[in-house]
Amino acid sequence: MMDEHNHDHMHDHEHHHGMLKSRLVGKLFAAFLVAAIIFVGAKAVNAIVNFDSNPTPPSNVITVSGEGKVSAVPDVATISFTVSTDADTTAHAQDASAKKVNVALALLKDLKIDDKDIKTSSYNVSPRYSYPQPCYSTLPCQYNQEQKIIGFTASQSVDIKVRDIDITGKVLAALGDAGITNLYGPNFTIDNEDALKAQARKDAIEKARAQAKQLASDLGVRLVRVVNYSEGNNYPIYYSKTADSMGMGAAPARPEVSVPTGQNEIVIDVSVTYEIR
Repeated sequence: MMDEHNHDHMHDHEHHHGMLKSRLVGKLFAAFLVAAIIFVGAKAVNAIVNFDSNPTPPSNVITVSGEGKVSAVPDVATISFTVSTDADTTAHAQDASAKKVNVALALLKDLKIDDKDIKTSSYNVSPRYSYPQPCYSTLPCQYNQEQKIIGFTASQSVDIKVRDIDITGKVLAALGDAGITNLYGPNFTIDNEDALKAQARKDAIEKARAQAKQLASDLGVRLVRVVNYSEGNNYPIYYSKTADSMGMGAAPARPEVSVPTGQNEIVIDVSVTYEIR
């Protein structure tokens, strides 16, 4: 017969075992609950991500277009020139080229062209070779003549930005006085072209919107939202106008170069797609 002490000990052991089992079940349930929440949350997040990254495009749309134009007189002229000289050595070719370029730069300084608006765009020194002469004789020819370096060529190209567009003719004349034979330009541009593009873009969008409203009214539908937009920038269109760079007063010994500035037109085309209902 079990004594009272052993009976109490077994009772305590069973009670302690039950408490441990209860705690274990509670922990397992809590872990299951957390896992379930994480699983459901992941599904929800995945659904949101898929929705954002793969939106269903609207099936009912209309596309309209508009064109915006803004005209302005150019305020900057770009001119470039190239000096190329030949000599027997690299140093002599470079020296001869530098002398001619320095004369041109000095004349540009006299016309108040800023240093930041005068930029070398390329500089090159290359050898010049002798090539075998073709043989037209019936006698045996020497076809194995080797190419030989007979000298060197130094060339330098310079870009000039003329911000006082009224002196463009004087700049061209000054470069001619400096003995420059390879002149390119002038290319007339607008310094703050972005502002003109913004205005042309705004006008184009307004025209496209007006067209969309009229089209929606004719179709008996309602515009919901813009679902696509694209635009194309056209190159500035140049319109010539009569202009003369000759100044007042006594006629100069040498006629000044006349350079009409004309007018530039910025054109932007836009295409807008609307969802309709």
